[in-house]
Amino acid sequence: MRPNTGPPIRVAVPPASTAEPQSTTYATPASLGQTPFAPSLAGTDIDGRLRADASGNLIVELETRDFFDYFLNTIGEVSAERALAEIQALAFTNLPEPAAKQAMALLDQYLKYKDDTVALASRNLDPSRQHDPGYQLETLKTALADLKALRRQSFSPETHQTFFGLEEAYGDYTLASLDIQQRQDLSATAKADLQAWHRQQLPEVIRRTENRMITESARHRQRQQAIANARSAEEAGKRLRTLGVDEARIDEVVSYMEERERFDQQFQTFRQELASLDASGLAGKDAAAAETRLLREHFADEQTRTWARLRALEVQSP
Repeated sequence: MRPNTGPPIRVAVPPASTAEPQSTTYATPASLGQTPFAPSLAGTDIDGRLRADASGNLIVELETRDFFDYFLNTIGEVSAERALAEIQALAFTNLPEPAAKQAMALLDQYLKYKDDTVALASRNLDPSRQHDPGYQLETLKTALADLKALRRQSFSPETHQTFFGLEEAYGDYTLASLDIQQRQDLSATAKADLQAWHRQQLPEVIRRTENRMITESARHRQRQQAIANARSAEEAGKRLRTLGVDEARIDEVVSYMEERERFDQQFQTFRQELASLDASGLAGKDAAAAETRLLREHFADEQTRTWARLRALEVQSP
């Protein structure tokens, strides 16, 4: 059951071009305290907030949606009525009455929207084509277009952009990237150039994150390649140092590789003695006991003994 929503919503949306947020007098608290209504929320801060401006009107921002989701995600752990009642109580306790009523009206719109998305998600795929990349891409395009249309029907243009603008921009970018990768008429260089162009069209906050992830991914591949091409732990350390990896991480890598090198040397000795044991003619319990003794002699702890057993199985496999 949805709460009484009151009069039609009148929202005060901060201009998208404004760097500083509107000055506010009212806001919901950052925490539910030490005994929240749902156990899963213990020890967490409230994700998002409800705010009202000095005139007593609700400020609609992405944090408004986050606030709703923080409470709605507890449904199942608690009843829907309890989760909605918590939102309503915080709104009317911390905001002016007009803003609280606007928040509950917007929540009602949001709940109806979420109900409608269930119908969109329940559409069946063609089982015979579900593994076809082209069909998958077209399905994703159709799903995103339908979702955008539903959002336009469900919310005002300002609320639609505020709640979903960044999400839709990244969705468009992802679809464009998938489309480029499936093109057979483009070279690898052209594909990279087009993806970079689409990335530049992203909103700045997403573009910075995406560029940072791409840069970090490239660095990660370089580090992996440096380690893979190194002939020793010492050489791996030198290669990582030239890539600007900090000394603490280099020490961890070198220490691990040296540990593996020692293990490899110990394993070769163990394998030679194990081969001599097999040639001695021992069988059954005597052979098993002798192998256990060798494992304990050459490997100091259970972890390295487990590695040795697994390596022995790999060596024996055809």
